[in-house]
Amino acid sequence: MMKLKNIAGIFLIGVFAFSCTAQNKSTLSTKTESQKSILFPKGEKITNANFTGTAYLQMLIAADSLNPTSVGNVTFEPGARTKWHLHPGGQILLATDGVGYYQEKGQPKKILRKGDVIKCPPNIPHWHGASVETYFVQVAITNTQNGVPVWLEAVTDEEYTQVQANK
Repeated sequence: MMKLKNIAGIFLIGVFAFSCTAQNKSTLSTKTESQKSILFPKGEKITNANFTGTAYLQMLIAADSLNPTSVGNVTFEPGARTKWHLHPGGQILLATDGVGYYQEKGQPKKILRKGDVIKCPPNIPHWHGASVETYFVQVAITNTQNGVPVWLEAVTDEEYTQVQANK
């Protein structure tokens, strides 16, 4: 009888230990999965007048005299967007999460999703930002060799909500 109680006790301890280990692995797995979804930190809230709505910037690389290219991670909350602007040296946008918009002056608005890449030609006015209902995250690679961005007028609500969106 004593042997049976000892075996049962050892069995229960083993089950308890296994259950704790499995729970910890599950917790670690959940943390790892959520960490995988965040490519770069969200950064600081952008407080200048070049954006409508709430957006955040995490500078990854600042342009300097050796390499005139800046790289920043920008997170737009739903409805947030840049003003119309242009880049004398051009810009590349890498969509990393959410749903966003990109539009060049005189062209239809494009819908951007994770994995999309946009090449903004030099000196072409454009804007980009989140869709109406979904946040958007992009990595902006900006060549400043020919000058810094030139900020223009705000994107009107009418321009922003135009239905003519192309992929």
